[in-house]
Amino acid sequence: MRAGQGRIRPLTVHHLNQLLLVCSLVLLVAVAAVRISSRSGLPSLLVYLGIGVAMGQDGIGDIHFDNAELTQVIGYAALVVILAEGGLGTKWKEIKPALPAATALALAGVAVSVGVTASAAHYLIGLEWRQALIIGAVVSSTDAAAVFSVLRKIPLPARVTGTLEAESGFNDAPVVILVVSLSTAGPAEHWYVLLGVILLELAIGAAIGLAVGWLGSWGLRHVALPASGLYPIAVMAIAVVAYAAGALAHGSGFLAVYLAAMVMGNARLPHWPATRGFADGLGWMAQIGMFVLLGLLVTPHELGDDIVPALVIGLVLTMVARPLSVVVCLSPFRVPWQEQTLMSWAGLRGAVPIILATIPMVEGVDASRRIFNIVFVLVVVYTLVQGPTLPWLGRKLRLGDGSEAADLGIESAPLERLRGHLLSVAIPDGSKMHGVEVAELRLPHGAAVTLIVRGGESFVPLPTTILQRGDELLVVATDPVRDATESRLRAVGRGGKLAGWLGTDAASH
Repeated sequence: MRAGQGRIRPLTVHHLNQLLLVCSLVLLVAVAAVRISSRSGLPSLLVYLGIGVAMGQDGIGDIHFDNAELTQVIGYAALVVILAEGGLGTKWKEIKPALPAATALALAGVAVSVGVTASAAHYLIGLEWRQALIIGAVVSSTDAAAVFSVLRKIPLPARVTGTLEAESGFNDAPVVILVVSLSTAGPAEHWYVLLGVILLELAIGAAIGLAVGWLGSWGLRHVALPASGLYPIAVMAIAVVAYAAGALAHGSGFLAVYLAAMVMGNARLPHWPATRGFADGLGWMAQIGMFVLLGLLVTPHELGDDIVPALVIGLVLTMVARPLSVVVCLSPFRVPWQEQTLMSWAGLRGAVPIILATIPMVEGVDASRRIFNIVFVLVVVYTLVQGPTLPWLGRKLRLGDGSEAADLGIESAPLERLRGHLLSVAIPDGSKMHGVEVAELRLPHGAAVTLIVRGGESFVPLPTTILQRGDELLVVATDPVRDATESRLRAVGRGGKLAGWLGTDAASH
């Protein structure tokens, strides 16, 4: 049966079993694809979109799905979860210095990008101004899922990653407001009225998000729940409350959920390792489901006529609109040209533009199907180009030299009863931690290297054990010194055993 056509047949146990089998196989294939994407630097969204296309009417699954409204609703729900997971993993100390620049990119940068891209769509492709402005608004938002998944695996300066992550978390909100306004009423008669509405909704969403996040953090720290497994559920529920409250108050629910999650993520909540693992799993589930559904919605044989327009609009967006918005917004902050170049290239697009492209379809805007097809082709092609080349560009600009210690993974273990953490640190090639003795790490009192895994074998190190590239260290740290331990390890990874004495610390580079 085609989705959205005919009568809906009752769901029997046999049908349920078939559905569970298909969903499980899709999840297994998607999980296996993560390994491929992590090695290549390619966002896994492309693999998930490919799975959806393969299951669709032009693929082996021959599933006919054309319900744009259902896709939009599920996409919104998935985006709430993704923004919540991203907010929980955002460290305030890393994005605080980059907050003004990220805010400028999320507001003024979006305006510049929309204007340039819409002009190209109108004058070069021949679209009407309303359709051109919608496309410009849809593709002006960088995608949180793509940015989080790629940048956290690339060793880049904290200011660059902080700016890009904060921008991707912030700019969804104004773009959604803009796309909805253009799709429902066309261009505003007075642009300053639309600007005022956007700023008001952002202010309401920010206020609600910060308030819900603070109240939720206070409650979770002072109310003892009967089981540790309830804390992750409570955290995600509070994040969703922030979104719903912001939306119902006619504010930006997306900004509210991101800020609420960020507040809770920096509040030292009980059973935090379990919460992060739960949120991370939900985030992956949301990404997989959202991308597969978007892949189902597209009809590949209809894309032929829209490939050239998509390439032209994407070229203007990537080579003109994005660099211009970065220069305009970041030059007042004296950001070096190398970092501006990288941030211009790192404006990754992903599922968010494709989801936003369903809004004009639902609202019945003329040529809305063409808008969706152009956005789909643009996202796929330019993600294929930008994602894998980011590490190379970082090295060419001498911003990512591979000397930073890998992100420290905190695993949930029986150490929770001792208020401790187990940190897993991989020493990459080129790290200045190579050749350093364990004692020369000078970890804070309350932290120690308990195990080293080298060449598939593990051993308990001595203070004189020399670390080597490729080693994996297991470091035990008590709760009060966990952040200091992580900072010290990163500092040694960048500056070697003399880090600190020579002015090299975790915030440098």
